[in-house]
Amino acid sequence: MSEFYYNTVTGEVEEGKQSASNRLMGPYASREEAARALEIAAERNAEWERENLAWDGESEMVDGRSIDEH
Repeated sequence: MSEFYYNTVTGEVEEGKQSASNRLMGPYASREEAARALEIAAERNAEWERENLAWDGESEMVDGRSIDEH
């Protein structure tokens, strides 16, 4: 089964590692999932931020904005 990667320099999805690892996000199970790499990363980052704030007992506001706006 193929793995797919999102190339952060070209913005293209690659099947298999075709570029240097420091340019790639992944692996992803499908071409469609790899194409959403930046969106997926933003969603994960927002979730981790919510978890960190909850752990610290803080609100979900950072710099006067909802963390979902970051």
